[in-house]
Amino acid sequence: MFKAEELFDLRHTSHHQIFHQINYAWEAIAKIKKYVDQHLQPQNLASIKGEPHIEGLVQIGEGTIIEPGVVIKGPVIIGKNCLIRSGAYIREYSIIGDRVIIGNSTETKHCLLMNDVKAPHFNYIGDSILGFKAHLGAGVIISNVKTPPTEIKVVTMEKIYQTGLKKFGALIGDEAEIGCNSVLNPGTILGKGCLVYPGVMFRGVAAANSIVKLRQEHDIIIKRNIS
Repeated sequence: MFKAEELFDLRHTSHHQIFHQINYAWEAIAKIKKYVDQHLQPQNLASIKGEPHIEGLVQIGEGTIIEPGVVIKGPVIIGKNCLIRSGAYIREYSIIGDRVIIGNSTETKHCLLMNDVKAPHFNYIGDSILGFKAHLGAGVIISNVKTPPTEIKVVTMEKIYQTGLKKFGALIGDEAEIGCNSVLNPGTILGKGCLVYPGVMFRGVAAANSIVKLRQEHDIIIKRNIS
């Protein structure tokens, strides 16, 4: 389930080229900077409300609304018909698809958000890829650096995968739902349609259509292949 096509329907992003010639989906994270530098076409077609702060090179599509108090630090690519709400902080090398909501106190950095992602309240998204219609509940944090900051590995029951990355948050498959105040620790991979219950702190791999929840304090249970 680590192939890009297994986690994401690449028809739902105009940036599918970033996944070309890779074996595992996390390899695309290391390509984000180069991709943005090569493909960003500076223009701002957004509807600007009040006085957001926008600096550096930006590409923002038509129909997107930028509310007062937003901070955008390019280089950044933002698609069409997005809503960037007051207090959002969009940092360098964020790639944001079409019809995405970035809300109050949400911070993005060096990441790819496919179309229709919603991160509306108090979220952090760094060095991660979020699939089509992925949704983060209020207060969801995607942690992208280990303590101490060493290489991040993807760990399964069968194998440990070396990623070569010191910054890697999560791969979140299409239509996954992450409950309020959950924390996804570095190297987490969630398949399509996963559901993470509120308040869960999780690091690991969950197959498509799994439920991840707390059974007791510090006790994680994963129910596989729900429908």
